[in-house]
Amino acid sequence: MAGEKPLKIAIVAGEESGDLLGADIVRALEKTTGRTIQLVGIGGRHLQEMGLTPLFDGSEIALMGFSAVLRDLPRLMRRISQTAAAIAAERPDCLITIDSPDFSLRVAKKVRAAAPAIPIVHYVCPSVWAWRPGRAVAMKPYVDHILCILPFEVKALARLGGPPGTYVGHRLTLEPGVLGAAKAQGLPRDLSEDRVKTLLVLPGSRRGEVRRLIEPFGKTMSVLRQRGHRLRLLLPTVPHVADLVRTSVASWDEKPEIISDAERKWQAFGKADAALIASGTVSLELALSGVPMVSSYKLDPIARVISRYLVTTWSALLPNLISDRTLVPEFYNQYVRPENLARQLEALFADTGMRAWQKAGFAEIARRMATEKPAGEIAAEVVMECIRRGSSKW
Repeated sequence: MAGEKPLKIAIVAGEESGDLLGADIVRALEKTTGRTIQLVGIGGRHLQEMGLTPLFDGSEIALMGFSAVLRDLPRLMRRISQTAAAIAAERPDCLITIDSPDFSLRVAKKVRAAAPAIPIVHYVCPSVWAWRPGRAVAMKPYVDHILCILPFEVKALARLGGPPGTYVGHRLTLEPGVLGAAKAQGLPRDLSEDRVKTLLVLPGSRRGEVRRLIEPFGKTMSVLRQRGHRLRLLLPTVPHVADLVRTSVASWDEKPEIISDAERKWQAFGKADAALIASGTVSLELALSGVPMVSSYKLDPIARVISRYLVTTWSALLPNLISDRTLVPEFYNQYVRPENLARQLEALFADTGMRAWQKAGFAEIARRMATEKPAGEIAAEVVMECIRRGSSKW
């Protein structure tokens, strides 16, 4: 294989997480094929370290939310056309688009129109199972295969008439921090009523989330104190909202310990008796770590209106969707009530049926998400199969 020509792979990865996934695939392709990988497209520092010279800074497409995309639409459309034209001209062996569907799938569609013979693989299934399900069938003419990171997505794509999918696994199942926290959670634990309870408070990683949830979360802590609980509050956060969090919790009756670095975050996960969270990916981190939780979320006014017409899923929480049962209670908008949240958390502090139900369900989630091979290797196998079959669907 050493004498074969380089394998030319086009990649479109805007987010940091997508850049990591792309680098993982490239390493696996090098290992499984024994060939040099020539990269073209868009990517961050990890892909650049592997030889990619990006067409432009990938952070330009790392946009979150409807309003951000709408505001930058003219510039995004120019970048989409530029990216698609450059990739089509390169005639790569395969195009791999990663996450950022508002950008990357539009690139894929244009590349398919300009150069139909290029196989196209998309990594990270768009949430068609949760909202705008029509996107699944819309992708089929220009996406040959989807690499799924959640085990239920393969069946969801088939049910919705989308492209074929393969579950490759999720990075969190092998995250050392998660594994360490899960080990700590598995040790014997004092659940006596009069102990100091260690509670994780996770109000979100976006400024809007924090602003909408920090007040009811603080009031929930006050209710727990009034009901006789002694608490140790741990609040892991991320740098770009840390100052907002510090300012916002200054008025709380019970002051949390704010945690900004990753290692201490995972240690906090291992120590926690329970967690109060903003609905999001952190729910899966906690489930795989074995931390019982209560989830809540407040949408902004525009999103509340849109969600009534576009959201189709029965739950917004990944642990519930993966286990296909209501493991974690979730409360939204006007139902984010401190008096209720406090009582929900009380049911997780002690050796209750609700705590046992969640713990058993989290163990089942870990089993369902396990894979025999690392995600990069499975993804690389799919990419090579698509290359062998050209642009045909498989």
